[in-house]
Amino acid sequence: MQPQQGNLFVVAAPSGAGKSSLVKALLEVDARLKLSISHTTRAPRGQEVHGREYYFVSDAEFDRMVAEGAFLEWAQVHGHRYGTSRLGIEARMAAGEDVVLEIDYQGALQIRRQFPAAVLIFILPPSWDELRARLQRRGEDSADTIELRLHNAAREMAHVDHFDFVIINDIFERALFDLKAITHAQRLRVAAQRRAHPQIFAALGLSDTAI
Repeated sequence: MQPQQGNLFVVAAPSGAGKSSLVKALLEVDARLKLSISHTTRAPRGQEVHGREYYFVSDAEFDRMVAEGAFLEWAQVHGHRYGTSRLGIEARMAAGEDVVLEIDYQGALQIRRQFPAAVLIFILPPSWDELRARLQRRGEDSADTIELRLHNAAREMAHVDHFDFVIINDIFERALFDLKAITHAQRLRVAAQRRAHPQIFAALGLSDTAI
């Protein structure tokens, strides 16, 4: 018997919008979700650990993985490359796990082409002033880098209409509630419930072709 397929959630946002904090908080309260860890050519920041936040690889290693077709999607963001392991995602989905991807909008749109049922979620900041303030509070980037991130944010947010849901991260607790609501609602869709509870549907005589 083939294992049931899980849900795929893709969360994207401009730098500083709070994507990582929201996804981390979601994982802490939703044990059914598994985070897909991306590969990147950038150096670790702060307390980041190889294999936890990212797989940190060299440009040569990343080139090799691209050539071998190891990535489901990959993109260049702020001068560095990021990629999602094809085998990692496909194995988890086939095992029926719910997977969340934390990637940029380019990768999200690539994922949608390969997984039409993927749920795409975009995180917006409440204002430009707040986005700038958050980038400055991180204390990780120079003034020039912050300006580059703000410039890139305008281009990234222009693609918001390609996503299924938008969350405005003004009050963190409310944004987290919205994110939890999206994942829960997706699990209640008819197709998802059929995958999760095939015995119940079968016992009730509710075949896929039932009207």
